[in-house]
Order: sequence, then C-alpha cells, then structure tokens
Amino acid sequence: MDTESTYSGYSYYSGRSRGSHRHGERSRDRHKPRSKDSRSEKSVTINTPPAEPLLGDSVVRGEQVQDDNWGETTTAVTGTSEHSLSQEDIVRITKDLEDSVGLDCRRYFTLTLAVILGLLVFLTPLAFLLLPHLLWPEKLQSCGTACEGLFISVAFKLLILLLAVWALFFRPPRAGLPRVFVFRALLAVLVLLFVVSYWLFYGVRILDSQDENYQGIVQYAVSLVDALLFIHYLAIVLLELRQLQPCFSVCVTRSTDGEMRHYNLGQLSIQRAALAILEHYYCDFPVHNPALLSASKSRAAKHLAGLKVYNVDGEFPAAPAEGPGNNAAAGLAHSQSRAMIAAAARRRDTSHNELYYEEAEHERRVRKRKARLVVAVEEAFTHIKRMQEEEQKKAPGDVMDPREAAQAIFPSMARALQKYLRTTKQQHCHSMESIQQHLAFCITNNMTPKAFLESYLAPGPTLQYSRDHWLARQWTLISEASVTSGLKDGSIFVLKCADFSLVVTTKKIPYIQMSEEYIDPKSHKFVLRLQSETSV
Repeated sequence: MDTESTYSGYSYYSGRSRGSHRHGERSRDRHKPRSKDSRSEKSVTINTPPAEPLLGDSVVRGEQVQDDNWGETTTAVTGTSEHSLSQEDIVRITKDLEDSVGLDCRRYFTLTLAVILGLLVFLTPLAFLLLPHLLWPEKLQSCGTACEGLFISVAFKLLILLLAVWALFFRPPRAGLPRVFVFRALLAVLVLLFVVSYWLFYGVRILDSQDENYQGIVQYAVSLVDALLFIHYLAIVLLELRQLQPCFSVCVTRSTDGEMRHYNLGQLSIQRAALAILEHYYCDFPVHNPALLSASKSRAAKHLAGLKVYNVDGEFPAAPAEGPGNNAAAGLAHSQSRAMIAAAARRRDTSHNELYYEEAEHERRVRKRKARLVVAVEEAFTHIKRMQEEEQKKAPGDVMDPREAAQAIFPSMARALQKYLRTTKQQHCHSMESIQQHLAFCITNNMTPKAFLESYLAPGPTLQYSRDHWLARQWTLISEASVTSGLKDGSIFVLKCADFSLVVTTKKIPYIQMSEEYIDPKSHKFVLRLQSETSV
C-alpha cells in the first residue's frame, strides 16, 4: 500500500508536504484552552535572595541556525508582537508581587519579635537587681562578700549567654521558608513563658512584700541566668545536633534532562530538607541548559506529525444515523485508520537510523571544533609567554597588565571558541566579558591552556556562572504532606522553578545488624617438619 492513498475523498499521506497547513495549526494551537492542574497537592514557596530568573531571558527555546560571527549578521525585527497579557496573567503577576511584599514584611516582623524577646531576656536579671535599690533602698540589708561575688557571676554568665545567642540565632538568613520553623518557635514560647513566670514570682514574693534580703534577690537573678543557659543548650541540641546523624537517603532528579544526585539527610522537616537540597543543587548539579533539549523535542514533534488527515472535498461528514449503509462507512473508516497506523509504523522503524547518524555527526563536529579550539588556545598562551619575555626587558612603566594581555590575545581564539560554544549549545552561558575576565584570571595566576579550557569543555556546577544566569528568584515546594512535618520513608515532594523541577524521593537508611566472629590466633599456627635424611 502506498504512503499516499485516497479513499472516498479523504487523503492520507506521510512525509514532507505539510507546510501550507502550518499557519492553520498554529492558529488552532494558539486558541486552545489552557488546562488547569487538578492535583490536590499543597504548594508553598521558598524565596532565595532576590536576583534575576534562572538563565534570564537569553534562554534558547528552540534549535535555531546561527551565524558563527557575533554581531556581524544581527537583524532587528520589528512589528506586532505575538505575546499578550490576559486578565489571568495580570492577576497572577499582582499576586506574586503581593506575596513578595508579604514575605518581606513577615521576615522583618519575625526579626522584630526576636529582638524584643532578646532584650526582655537580658534586661530581666538586671531589673531584678536594680528594682530593690530604686523602690526600697533604706530597707535592704547590706550585701556581703558572697553577694558581691554573685555580681561577678551574673555579669560573666550574661556575657556568655549574649555571645552564645548571637552565634546561634543572629546569623544571616539563607532563605525564606514558607512556614515557621517549629523548634525555633517552641523555644521562643518556652523562653517567654519562663521569663513571665519569673516576673510573676518576683512581683508576688519580692515586690509586694519588699523583701529585705538582698542576697536572696541576687541568688534569684543568678538562678534565672543559669536556667537561660540551660535553655540555650537545649536549643543547640534541637536546632543543630539533632539533624547531624544521617537517617534518610534522598534521590534528586531534574525533570528536563534526568540529571540525578543522592544525598544523606538527618531528621529534618520537608521544608528544611528542601532548603538543604537546593544548597547542594547549586554546588553539585551541572548548569541547566534547555538548548540541549531542543533537538530531541524537534525530532519527537517531527515523528508525531508524520501523518495527518485532510478533507480534500469539503467538510467532514456528520455522524451518520443508524442503518445498514452506515455500517459500510464505519468499516471504511476503520480500514483508513489501519492504513495510517501501518504507514506510521514503517516510518518509525527507520527513525533510529536518523537518530544514530545525527548523533554521530554531532560528535564529529564537536571533536573537530574542540581540536581547533585547543590549538588556538595553546598558540595564544605561547604568544603570552613570548610577550612576558619581551616585557621583562622593557621599563617598569611599559609592562602590560593581565587585562590588557587578555584583550590582546582574545581575538586569536575568539572565533574557535564561539564555534565550539555554539556547537555544544553553551553560548548563552558565557558572555564575551566573562570569557575575557576568566582569561585575565588565568594569566594572572600563571595557569596552563588546559586550565583555561576546563570551564568550557564541560558544563560546570551552577554556581560557576554569573548570578544573572543561574540564580532563581523563587522556588515552589509542592508536597502532599505538610511542609512542617518530618521526612518519612517514601516521602515525595517537588521543587519547581521557572524552567524545570527537582523531584525528590526519600528512602530511610536501613538498620544495620553486625555480628562478631572470633578467630583463635592459635588456629593459624602450623609446624613444618623437614626430614634430615635425603634419599640417595
């Protein structure tokens, strides 16, 4: 059966003659209704320090044929834009702005409460010591040597407590979490109740009765400071030590390219585990490059659109009523569907050959461009060494600095480097300014050509690139369980940003049972007996 065949005015064909219908398809796709996500999952947001969106606006969204010379064949296109903003988009943008303002207000509100609570804690022991002198100084008994020694104890304990609180709590925030940190909130409530209880006892037993035993009042203040030191020790155990022992193994998978890493985490809540994973992500995962996915997407779209049905005579017939003549029409439609499926299967059988030759050709081009780049860089660095030898003979004022040397030799390697970056689809990750800065850095530290090329021959970790290329402003945490609940065996949550998602699955580290087997050292001993007589 031919690939192109006609039955009752309908034409089924496969191949390449479908350019005239692309405009209609685009218009139909443009008017398709947006599907809404119906998953009943909880979605919360983790805010990192503000910066530009991941990979900015220079992300390559599709495979395009570009010239190898930057700026020489640039064309400015003007006209009517295809993009438009609907009322839903405006509402969503407004909601995002309100959420960001709300998060900033919540952060400053939390900081204000922490400062107020800290002042209350540190001023309470001092108030306990000063109020008797201000309210009934004539009734107080004299403070002896032991009482004056307690003053020194209170002073040094308050100083130690101040330094410990500053080291544990007053650290720059790493991120804005969507929910409150449960243990920290519990500790704050515990400290508040503790200080209020001491004030109530102080007011009833000391202020009302105007106690004359000042040494007992000082000992009461010392007991408060001791209790606050014990609460700080409890905070260290809950906030820092509890999570050190690994309990779970998490698998982090990037949704676009399948890049995968495994990490061991302790007993953390879901939101704090997500924060730890994001910190590892920026250091361990290679930078996300959506341009590498464009070839596979275009290939898949080409095979999916291999066969289409067109009505060459007019409108499609309406649904026929029941009758004997309509059974024949139904059978004809069934045979047409089978013909189209058979043609698609024949085309699919040859698609692996196309993929094989495409990848082989791409690898050949990469190796060729890499060889040219290595030779160009080695020649440029050889020229630098000659320049350095010549500059040693010049006067000190005529010596060229590393920045000028980098600008002088960069044109000799620029074309080879541009071609290689475009072939490997890394051109949006490296600007001309960043390349010259890296070259000047290598010249300053006397690095080899291989050290210079290592940043471009293979994608590095995300933090290696400039902030406007990698730092996402906001991550969204999607989890069916509450984000304040702890990790469990089989927990699954998603970290989503603008261009991709990180899917996290949790497995509990198994309990390991070890046994000991004793081996008697005497069991390894043996005696070698040699006969003194030899046979003749």
